[in-house]
Amino acid sequence: METKLFSFKGGIHPNYQKQLTQDKTIERGLVPDVVRIPLVQHIGAPATPIVKVGDHVKMGQQIGKANGFISANVHASVSGKVIAIENRAQIGGVVPTIIIENDGSDELDDSIKGYWHLEDLSSQDIMNIVHEAGIVGMGGATFPSHVKLSPPKEHKIDTVILNGAECEPYLTSDHRTMVEHPEEVVWGLKVILKGLGVEKGYIGIENNKPDAIQAIKNVCNKEQNIEIVVLETKYPQGGEKQLIKAITGREVPSKRLPSEIGCVIFNVGTSRAIARAIKLGIPLIERVVTVTGKGVKVPQNLLVRIGTSFEEVIKQCGGLVDSAAKVISGGPMMGIAQGSLEVSVTKGTSGILVLTKDEVAEMKPYPCIKCARCVDACPMGLLPLKVANTVQAGELDMAMEYNILDCIECGCCSYICPAKRPLLQYIRLGKAKIRSQKR
Repeated sequence: METKLFSFKGGIHPNYQKQLTQDKTIERGLVPDVVRIPLVQHIGAPATPIVKVGDHVKMGQQIGKANGFISANVHASVSGKVIAIENRAQIGGVVPTIIIENDGSDELDDSIKGYWHLEDLSSQDIMNIVHEAGIVGMGGATFPSHVKLSPPKEHKIDTVILNGAECEPYLTSDHRTMVEHPEEVVWGLKVILKGLGVEKGYIGIENNKPDAIQAIKNVCNKEQNIEIVVLETKYPQGGEKQLIKAITGREVPSKRLPSEIGCVIFNVGTSRAIARAIKLGIPLIERVVTVTGKGVKVPQNLLVRIGTSFEEVIKQCGGLVDSAAKVISGGPMMGIAQGSLEVSVTKGTSGILVLTKDEVAEMKPYPCIKCARCVDACPMGLLPLKVANTVQAGELDMAMEYNILDCIECGCCSYICPAKRPLLQYIRLGKAKIRSQKR
């Protein structure tokens, strides 16, 4: 293992608070009486429901069909009766949702079967299995994994990277997955390598996870084509472009995809889900969720069924403290604050963070002091203040000249700004307006 720490230019060192759950083993979450499964849990077109109210479904049965290539199948996480198909408020907006009353039997769908022998599977077989299993990026981006396994022919892939950085403060779901299930994580990478016809694989892990590094290293000892890369602990080390730069030295050009420079990135949780789909035939119906923060009584890492409400997950962690003020899906840097605890855990829910009143007190923004800290911190090499100012002035054409669409919305600029200016919020607003104009 290299002693050198690999990294990228820019970034910040926020208050991580991972000690709340980093040593907590993954516990199985309680299965709810009712699950509310959104048909939008991925980037791309919403899945189309293929069941109707009154149908009895089995656990693992497909209930939503991918609508086009960039879409993902959706499966029942429990067995029981479909009691409603309706629009519900979920993470990110109101989306069509299938509501299933759990019969408590966890009866597996008859179609579920394992494959086991990787050598018997072709690249097309692997892509088909991943597609059928509804697997998406589980680090938060939720990009359908079968699409990544089918890059354009003109993109010559030579490198696969597993993202084990988990740079978001508080979150430890990937950390615990690597510590407790390293064999499945590595086996999933071998599946991905075969699926893409690639020889070289890397697993990037930040150096604040020594137990995860050792667990993965123990499994990889005899793997000649898999290398563990120890990364500097820095946010956003787990960003796709930052990870590629740190590990390979390559830079993804503006408005280009990683596959165009020969790289494909998968999250370690996604790799494990792919391994389980191949070995056991299990679709993506549950995931590890870090429930953490000073606002929750007993922080934990839980294996949660898709469609379980935030309220039920938090209840299993002892409930909220009296001073709880904000619930975030994901981490504090890129997560989305929720207005209700009735929203469901989805394939992309890596964490549920609860902050207290003292931690979310509103801060008054002051005029810019021209310190350029936002410029130094930006991992994309942008000028965040200039971009935000052009949006604030309504000059979207100028914002485009400042490469606003290259922003990865990591929040480094807002975090580091001593004047507490809402730089990221203006940039997000500008990107939304530009996309609306294009539509």
